[in-house]
Amino acid sequence: MQQLEEQMKAVKQKLEKAKNMRYKAEARLETLEREEKQILQELAELEVEPDQLDEEIERLEKQITAEMERIWNLLPEELKEKDGME
Repeated sequence: MQQLEEQMKAVKQKLEKAKNMRYKAEARLETLEREEKQILQELAELEVEPDQLDEEIERLEKQITAEMERIWNLLPEELKEKDGME
C-alpha cells in the first residue's frame, strides 16, 4: 500500500510540474504572439510585406553601400590616404 501511495505522490508531482510547464509555455506563447503582432504592425507602417524582408534588407544594404561609396568619394584625397582606407 505504501508503494502505491508513493507512486501516486510521484505522479501528482509530475502532473504539477507538467501544469507549471504548460502555464509557462502559454505565457511565452502570448508574449511571442504580441511581439509578432507588433512586428507585423511595424512592417505595415514601413510598407514592407513579411515575405519581402530578405529583398528589402538586400535593397537597403545596397543603398547604404552606395551612399558610403558616394561619401567616400567626396573626401579629399589626402584624407583618404591618411586613414589607409583606400
